[in-house]
Amino acid sequence: MNASSALPTVFSGAQPTGQLTLGNYLGALRTWVRMQQEYACIFCVVDLHALTVRQDPAQLRENIFELTALYLACGIDPERSIIFLQSHVPAHSELAWLLATFTQMGELERMTQFKDKSQQHHQNINAGLFTYPVLMAADTLLYQTHRVPVGEDQKQHLELTRDVAIRFNGLYGPVFRVPEPLIGTDGVARVKDLQEPTKKMSKSAASELARIMLLDDADAVVKKFKKAVTDTLGVIRYDEVNQPGVANLLNIWCAATGHSREEALAHFDHNQYGKLKMETAEAVNTVLQPIRSRFMELNNDRGQLKQLLRQGAEQARAQADRTMHQVWQALGLPTSRT
Repeated sequence: MNASSALPTVFSGAQPTGQLTLGNYLGALRTWVRMQQEYACIFCVVDLHALTVRQDPAQLRENIFELTALYLACGIDPERSIIFLQSHVPAHSELAWLLATFTQMGELERMTQFKDKSQQHHQNINAGLFTYPVLMAADTLLYQTHRVPVGEDQKQHLELTRDVAIRFNGLYGPVFRVPEPLIGTDGVARVKDLQEPTKKMSKSAASELARIMLLDDADAVVKKFKKAVTDTLGVIRYDEVNQPGVANLLNIWCAATGHSREEALAHFDHNQYGKLKMETAEAVNTVLQPIRSRFMELNNDRGQLKQLLRQGAEQARAQADRTMHQVWQALGLPTSRT
């Protein structure tokens, strides 16, 4: 159950703040599964990041196990990749503090996500929300990561990670590998909100109709696609500016079926929005049904999930401790650890 050191390392993770969406799967998890062929993959359940927003403890604990089960149900293989819980590896928090002393206030103030989340959670603009990108940097740098799969909303954080690593290395030598972004992987789908198709699909959207959750039953999926926003033009074209709803449905159908955009336009040349919605729903249900079934099996065996997370944490700690030893030595911090 070790990620092979002969392969370049990839690190990524998701927050246990509720179910994942279809967008999370088509845009990230499905790509993670494919990456296992070419990279030594480390996939984290980033529970510490979730604490910047107040969580119900019992629900957070449940979400952690459900997300772990979803990782496995989607095809993450613990025999090929390391799967672990962020809080089970104390080096994440330890390195985040050390890196905070190499991160400038102005850099954090420019983070777009901090500005956005401050507006969403204006009654709880805590220091953790502000220093969130430093913990993200620690997550990545701990494992001497070669590549980080990033979307548009995460590019700024990875740029900060690189800047901090270069700054540290410039003072103390090549302690950290400077990670490169992994962007625009073939087959990655841009899945938009079904009610506001100019925005990305998000599990925090106000309307349940806006998002497809991986564990939605077949009827719920059909209902949500039937209610998906299109337009009054009455023609099926790929036009993200004038027909974002139709373009979104075409993107999802292509991602779910493996067909090209040209094949989609030929298939839907009847220009009937109702058929486009139904066929997209059917294609999505075909993709999600085995995930739902596998999830139910895995989530019912909490003992197995706990054991998997324990084993993953042991593997992650072994790698993280090697990096931390280098960091302590570089900074002149005495340690009793070898």
